[in-house]
Amino acid sequence: MTKAVIFDMDGLMLDTEKLLAKYWMQSAHEHGFPMQLEHVLGIRSLSAIYAKPKLQAIFGESFNYEEIRARRRQLTAEHLEKYGIEKKKGLDELLQYLKDTNRKIAVATATDKERTEIYLKQVGVYDYFDTFVCGDMVKVGKPDPEIYLTACHAVGFAPFECMALEDSPNGIRSAYSAGCKAVMIPDLSQPEEDLKPLLYACVPTLSDVINILKGESA
Repeated sequence: MTKAVIFDMDGLMLDTEKLLAKYWMQSAHEHGFPMQLEHVLGIRSLSAIYAKPKLQAIFGESFNYEEIRARRRQLTAEHLEKYGIEKKKGLDELLQYLKDTNRKIAVATATDKERTEIYLKQVGVYDYFDTFVCGDMVKVGKPDPEIYLTACHAVGFAPFECMALEDSPNGIRSAYSAGCKAVMIPDLSQPEEDLKPLLYACVPTLSDVINILKGESA
């Protein structure tokens, strides 16, 4: 039976992956690089130490990762300030169910701690969570398992007692490598064949996770 549920953030709780994709491409194009959606999908939830060489292998050593990412962050921040943040379907329902059933709830996100706090407070769900493990709190980010191992330790349960909710392949690989029950709620893409063996389940919305949890205790 699952005793804790660990949430990714962008694309999982918040409908922000589409913005990251849009503004990665815009920023790259402004700097003269023809980045396409396929390139953005390849770096979802990927920490900078992996994303930078991956993109430079595609576009060359002149791809200034830090500068282009900084511009992407600026564009995203301007969009969110103007239009706000959209929550993903079923988030409130799932969080309330986890509280009602006395499960620990954590966040494991590649986003830094400051922005994680701002975003989750803005959409009104910050107080649901028992602990947060953010990209700037670990040495190696996803797909390395460190962030999920850290989150499991923080909630006080072994990885096999924790369910990890992710929308991206790199996030799933991180959770699976840590030994968590990796559940995918796809956002920008469906799981490819090589990812399916790693999945505990794959469901269309966050509210569908409730039925998975109910099924464990049936």
